[in-house]
Amino acid sequence: MFDINNLFSGGNLLAGLDIGSSCIKLAELSESSKGAVLSRFAVMPLAKGVIVDGAVVETEALTAVIKDLYKKSGCKRKKVATSISGNSVIVKKASFAQMEESDLGALIHDEADKYLPFDDMSLVDYDFQIIGENPFNSSQMDVLIVAAKKEIVEGYTDAVEAAGLTPVIMDVDSFAVETMYEENYDFEENDLAVLVNIGASITNLNVVKGGMSIFTRDFNLGGNSITESVAASLGLSFEDAEKAKIEGHGEDSPSRELFRAGLITYADTICSEIERSIDYFRSTFGQENIGRVLLSGGGALTPGIAGDMERRLGIETALVDPFQKIKVDKKALEAGPANMIGPLASVSIGLALRKIGDK
Repeated sequence: MFDINNLFSGGNLLAGLDIGSSCIKLAELSESSKGAVLSRFAVMPLAKGVIVDGAVVETEALTAVIKDLYKKSGCKRKKVATSISGNSVIVKKASFAQMEESDLGALIHDEADKYLPFDDMSLVDYDFQIIGENPFNSSQMDVLIVAAKKEIVEGYTDAVEAAGLTPVIMDVDSFAVETMYEENYDFEENDLAVLVNIGASITNLNVVKGGMSIFTRDFNLGGNSITESVAASLGLSFEDAEKAKIEGHGEDSPSRELFRAGLITYADTICSEIERSIDYFRSTFGQENIGRVLLSGGGALTPGIAGDMERRLGIETALVDPFQKIKVDKKALEAGPANMIGPLASVSIGLALRKIGDK
């Protein structure tokens, strides 16, 4: 949402850099006569503690991993779109009288403290997007306002710039997944879908109607909860539990039953949280006809979680597929098969779909 600089000349294609708390992913899209093509995708792990609660704590460590990721991928594109999420970003929907975008921008600038929970707006970066006419009052329009403390944004941009790259757009994880969804899925104007991005420490939930976000929520629960559940079940350290997660997939693994117990506990916890979020959305918006739930992020690859969530929610639930309309260069699949890369790559692909000058 934050267009850091839209005055650059030259090509407008960006690399998508998804900086998570446990790993970072890089996606590069190329244009062809048949549409977008995923030409590069790479993943690098990030040490625990480099990013905490959505804020960069160890800038130099993050910069080093970004450099290694670029070297590994062979990507030459220096202009990037990246994103933030969780407690570091505020997303608020508000209604205003119908007016021109320029007038709205001036109004929000003058009265931002009325809509955002910050005492000093000089310490905040914010942006807005007009969603459309308010469904209950045609004289008003709905507007999405996104804000983050400058120190949070600068933590990411400083690390990216130190790696020799130019951060052009600072997006939000939820909206990056939405961009990917809009590119790949067909939907009608009133179709409702819930996009759930399960990261290592944060889960983003975004309800979209006809391809437009109408409700978002982030909560501090993610793939690390799986590791913690496995660690508790097997009596292991966090690091050893990470290894057990891989071992636990094996049918002959002696720890499989305890491993599954950890997964069941995790799935029940996250399903409950998502169910509460959807119930709150329905009670607030009066919407009942949610067509599907699409899961992305590393936590979405937890065995059986899509089925568990579908049974719990009573809504069709599936792993997201960012390759329904985006083609894939076979060389980009070195990181794994498409059905495994898809959920992992969703945010970075959404970022790579952004163009310089996008709102």
